[in-house]
Amino acid sequence: MHATHPYDALAPEIILDAVETFGLRCTGALLALNSYENRVYRVGIEDADPVVVKFYRPHRWTDAAILEEHAFTRMLADHEIPAVAPTVHADGRTLCEHVGFRFALFPWARGRAPELNTAADRKLLGRYMGRLHRLGQAESFQHRITLSIEEFGTSSVALIEKTDFVPKDLRDSYFRTTEMLLPLVKEVFAEVSDVAWIRLHGDCHLGNVLWGVDGPILVDFDDCLAGPAMQDLWMLLSGEREDMESDLADYLAGYVEFMDFEPAELRLIEPLRTLRLLRYSAWLASRWDDPAFPRTFPWFTSQRYWEEQILALKQQLALLNEAPLAWRPRYD
Repeated sequence: MHATHPYDALAPEIILDAVETFGLRCTGALLALNSYENRVYRVGIEDADPVVVKFYRPHRWTDAAILEEHAFTRMLADHEIPAVAPTVHADGRTLCEHVGFRFALFPWARGRAPELNTAADRKLLGRYMGRLHRLGQAESFQHRITLSIEEFGTSSVALIEKTDFVPKDLRDSYFRTTEMLLPLVKEVFAEVSDVAWIRLHGDCHLGNVLWGVDGPILVDFDDCLAGPAMQDLWMLLSGEREDMESDLADYLAGYVEFMDFEPAELRLIEPLRTLRLLRYSAWLASRWDDPAFPRTFPWFTSQRYWEEQILALKQQLALLNEAPLAWRPRYD
């Protein structure tokens, strides 16, 4: 049995009542969307398009950090970059509160999962990322986190080490591997210390990109942060090395139309991938008291998961010692 979690009190009537504080009339149609860090729902509205309501995880972000996220996405939308920004309440707020829950309302973005099968589609997404980063470098976040080895790597390993999630017979292998990885990551970060840290989406995998009638739509800026431009690009790459280099050239062909790209950032791809692997496991461990997590990620406590993590991290040891991806610029 799990102890009571704050989200246990988030009943359907509370969700609908919160939406109606915006002067909308709900139909009662309510669909939970694929989000675990927060609770996110599509809500039907009478005589209008549905809306999305996000209830922020208690105690995760300060109000100032959430408002900074909102201001960033609204700035992007104002510059016609397709980011889904929060709706402004009649009283001027974007971050609201209802019976103890902080929430925000968003328009429903119509789109499908992106396939990005063509160079033209990849170039189009690259253009928008370049425009986003150009605005992102204009000023700095004051309340969002900064991507760092300490925040994403060292702290993640320390958190996992304090738990019993790693099976006893695998603990030595897992933590010895992380002990070898983190110094290598630090070496690479030191090599590219001149790279600028700018405002980013922060979690720009394809699950956070929709494809609408006019192209890409960027959603879920909940993890926006300050970091290197590559943090918003590397998660778009997959497959064999040749495939990744080809796709990267397409993205950057659009990107450099609006934003300079520093080739030294290519060295960061594998370090950033390493940090994400560590942070993901730590994230699951830190959220295990939320009943949604054991229910959704039951494999996290399995022997197989940790064996696969050790294998993935050992592969990162090899990749960190390989030459970075090559960028062969393409010009139309």
